[in-house]
Amino acid sequence: MSKFGELISANVPVLFNFFTDWNEDTVAMNVVLRNVAAALGDKAKVIKIDIEKNPELSEALRIKGVPTFIIYKNGEMKWRQSGVQDENTLIHHLQQFY
Repeated sequence: MSKFGELISANVPVLFNFFTDWNEDTVAMNVVLRNVAAALGDKAKVIKIDIEKNPELSEALRIKGVPTFIIYKNGEMKWRQSGVQDENTLIHHLQQFY
């Protein structure tokens, strides 16, 4: 989890996507996340975290459903939402924390 601590401390907004490979909704989000990352470039980061490979982190953050999206900036959680999100919604939320 120390790497997670480094990631959330970034001075740009970091969007975390908590997912599983077997969930259709999270697989469908891959294209959306690539587009969000491409649209924002170096103004934000997009990071995917497989909850099955990171059970301690998922439990610590109380991830109950996938996909779950969390935005951090400077070590502080700024936004959190579970369920499928569209590209424009994610971009809008990230832009609020530039």
